Amino acid sequence: MYLKCFEQRETGKHAASHAAATFSLVRTTFVTLLSGRQLLAAALVLGFCATASADDILFENVRVFDGKGDALSAPSNVLVKGNVIERISTDPIDAAGAERIAGNGRTLMPGLIDAHWHAMLIATTPAEAMSDIGFANLAAGDEATDTLMRGFTTVRDVGGPAFGLKRAIDRGIIEGPRIYPSGAMMTVTSGHGDFREPSDLPRRVGGLFTPMERTGGSIVVDSPDEVRLRAREQFMQGAVLLKVTAGGGVSSPHSPLDVTTFTLPELRAAVEIAENWGTYVAAHAFTPEAIEMAIEAGVKNIEHGFLMSEEDAKLIADKGIWLGLQPLHEAMRTNLPEGSVERAKADEVWPGIDRTYRLAKKYKINTTWGTDILFSRALATQQGAILASLSRWYTPAEALAMATGTNAELLALSGKRNPYPGKLGVVEEGALADLLLVEGNPLENLDLVADPANNFKIIMKDGKIYKNTVAK
Repeated sequence: MYLKCFEQRETGKHAASHAAATFSLVRTTFVTLLSGRQLLAAALVLGFCATASADDILFENVRVFDGKGDALSAPSNVLVKGNVIERISTDPIDAAGAERIAGNGRTLMPGLIDAHWHAMLIATTPAEAMSDIGFANLAAGDEATDTLMRGFTTVRDVGGPAFGLKRAIDRGIIEGPRIYPSGAMMTVTSGHGDFREPSDLPRRVGGLFTPMERTGGSIVVDSPDEVRLRAREQFMQGAVLLKVTAGGGVSSPHSPLDVTTFTLPELRAAVEIAENWGTYVAAHAFTPEAIEMAIEAGVKNIEHGFLMSEEDAKLIADKGIWLGLQPLHEAMRTNLPEGSVERAKADEVWPGIDRTYRLAKKYKINTTWGTDILFSRALATQQGAILASLSRWYTPAEALAMATGTNAELLALSGKRNPYPGKLGVVEEGALADLLLVEGNPLENLDLVADPANNFKIIMKDGKIYKNTVAK
């Protein structure tokens, strides 16, 4: 009597953890039932299976983009063991029992990272997001799988109740990217992120929260002490950073762009609690006033900044502040109703996108990339195309490095709050195995990332293959 080694992969994804659990159960059963020569024979077969390195995956003959440089490697071999890149070599790698994938000269690169994502606010309308958290979670789970299938193995969620979604992905209940959540956007009365209706006013201290606040999309904080309380609540739920809206925004109807919303003591309270937890604050800010106040308060990451002055750019560079920029898709502006307050604010902001990117390059600011898509699955399908649009300002290598290695450096600012300890965004020995096998050379043609269905032959996250269309 004998056992076969269990198949480790299901169609289109790696199922090693499931197979390992099944193998363990069968092994226990056989050891219980068999004795004597039967037990010895079974043990020999089981021992063979256990040492066959079925969890190892060897990419052969690939050209590596490491997430940092400006060129592909010489033809190389890359061994993934478990969830880690164990070895990279131009020489053959002896990996008996490993699954071998013929790269045939394709590009192996890190999984993509979107540093400004709203996982819970893509596949719903605003009303659904605020009133039906059950539906919102199911819709977000479906969208999370699509996000991963676009090659985005990690997202930084900067506003929304993504804690449950993250937990479901991490436990393998659904497929999706790694999520670095901020929890609820922290706003003030009439600030960006305050989507309450006038009928919700006046706000009663200690009274009932509005649907927006109960679902965790955003939370109103109108004093330093309230900031501290709500910030601690976000960390209690699993936040790895805090998101504050230091100035007005486009999508909030009651939040003019020119208004500086938080006070300096309120911003300092957010920074205080974030630093107590060993992490940082990301601040939504467009105007010089909002940017400068956030920096004075100790904020380490400014998001947007599209109305900044040249002096602001110098200040951000001198202080080593991280600037999160987004080459916002034109549809995000034109989809807003003409004549609306939101459309007027978008028309004011959009010309600043090009100018701010040029300032970021001029002063060599630490610049990250994200999309900031809201309430549109159609736009979410353009996630890779939005990345490719960086070619207006950057070389393909610069753009891809921003969406991999550089974005990963920003994620690392979360310190011990980092939910995924290990190195992300790079292809190097010891890094976590989040990898894409690309048909063609994206350093020559950045548009390859805009068509992940055809060009991403393998999508791997944490050492597990979720897509494999390489011919056997």
